[in-house]
Amino acid sequence: GLLECCARCLVGAPFASLVATGLCFFGVALFCGCGHEALTGTEKLIETYFSKNYQDYEYLINVIHAFQYVIYGTASFFFLYGALLLAEGFYTTGAVRQIFGDYKTTICGKGLSATVTGGQKGRGSRGQHQAHSLERVCHCLGKWLGHPDKFVGITYALTVVWLLVFACSAVPVYIYFNTWTTCQSIAFPSKTSASIGSLCADARMYGVLPWNAFPGKVCGSNLLSICKTAEFQMTFHLFIAAFVGAAATLVSLLTFMIAATYNFAVLKLMGRGTKF
Repeated sequence: GLLECCARCLVGAPFASLVATGLCFFGVALFCGCGHEALTGTEKLIETYFSKNYQDYEYLINVIHAFQYVIYGTASFFFLYGALLLAEGFYTTGAVRQIFGDYKTTICGKGLSATVTGGQKGRGSRGQHQAHSLERVCHCLGKWLGHPDKFVGITYALTVVWLLVFACSAVPVYIYFNTWTTCQSIAFPSKTSASIGSLCADARMYGVLPWNAFPGKVCGSNLLSICKTAEFQMTFHLFIAAFVGAAATLVSLLTFMIAATYNFAVLKLMGRGTKF
């Protein structure tokens, strides 16, 4: 019955892919949402405190807006690709467990087929047309899911690219952490031998502003007042959250890649080839 079908489906569920999918969606949402707002906060901080001339930070604003559009595309892509990887996990895990005799797909497949097509109900022309359309969609999807080697290659390439994204997401955290550390030295002058007036945060040395930007840096008590603002604190923590989101996404991609590689290797060794 239906309960037996659900029980068999749960037994054959790819738990590694389920965890990786949840981690992927969580990490991408955290990275994209927090990264978008952190870039907006950085733009406001630069134009308020570090430069009064729009031409000095015009290029920076264009880069920030470009990154924000990339974030929109990244969120959409990972939502679709994560769903495909989860479907691939169900597909290959079911095939692997069928080989080892741990999971039988016949009864569950029949139950799912009856649920999708509506069994014997609605077998008129309209019902037949809908069932035929669903069968074509499933057939096309099955062609893709039947090639785990493609998903392994794509996921491997995507993991390498995301490793670079993860490294780049650490750069603003490093910049803001250095600024915050400088502010701590100004707030507690006994911890440093340098004079308070010589302690500065220079946006130009990080390449954020050109060297002819004025003032380009903030020093002493003025810098301390910036660090105490809610805008600076919020932007700093948003960049940290985006960094954590990038790390979570990287872990999910590695989990996907390991699971897909294992399933592909088992199917290959068992003589199922790359199609099944």
